[in-house]
Amino acid sequence: MLRIAICDDIPEYLTQIKSIIEQWKPKPDTFAAEVFEDGDSLIAAHTCRPFDIILLDVIMPLLNGMKTAREIRQLDKSVKIVFLTSSPEFAVESYTVKANNYLLKPINPNALLCCLDELYADIISQARSITVRSTAAVHRVELLDIEYIEAQNKHILFFLSNGSMIDSIDPMYSFEDKLLLSDGFFKCHRSYIVNIYQIDTYTAKEIKMRSGCRIPISRNCHKEFETAYFSLIFGKAGDE
Repeated sequence: MLRIAICDDIPEYLTQIKSIIEQWKPKPDTFAAEVFEDGDSLIAAHTCRPFDIILLDVIMPLLNGMKTAREIRQLDKSVKIVFLTSSPEFAVESYTVKANNYLLKPINPNALLCCLDELYADIISQARSITVRSTAAVHRVELLDIEYIEAQNKHILFFLSNGSMIDSIDPMYSFEDKLLLSDGFFKCHRSYIVNIYQIDTYTAKEIKMRSGCRIPISRNCHKEFETAYFSLIFGKAGDE
């Protein structure tokens, strides 16, 4: 699901922008737009569950849009940020937070919809990656770089091909619909998801990854794993 946040201290603008977004065609099959009247609540929501696109007013009381964007950028380098404002004077400053666009109020519906088209196309082109949240930051991780994922108590550990590891604060199930067999991922055990393309060898009981790490295979899924492995590695699925 594509997640869009709209942040403005004037309720009428929130209603207007959300109404324009709901007219977006073509658009993703599923998307949700949430509204916020201040930067603090937006930051809190984004920290709990990151948005893909943020439409952000610049001139707001207390924490203004530029400061809000700076705080979000400290945690998330990839979210798309579009400033919506009645003043052009902050356009140059918007580059310092790597804003994707800068639209002047009153908002032209066609300009906003064209902007969303461009941002969505860019997001689709980056779909070979996922967002992983740790206690320190939000990480954009390329699927090809993931060797395997391990659940340890309440921690989900992402082991990457470069030898690094990310300790995610999100549960295992939140990644299962993002790490698909078509991309090379298989849940071989209740505590492990492996990247089949990163496998060195395997037996009936365990998988040896290229890094040398050994991953158990659940007895109940060994046959299914073997079928998936041969389909991806040797192209059996395409030959049938």
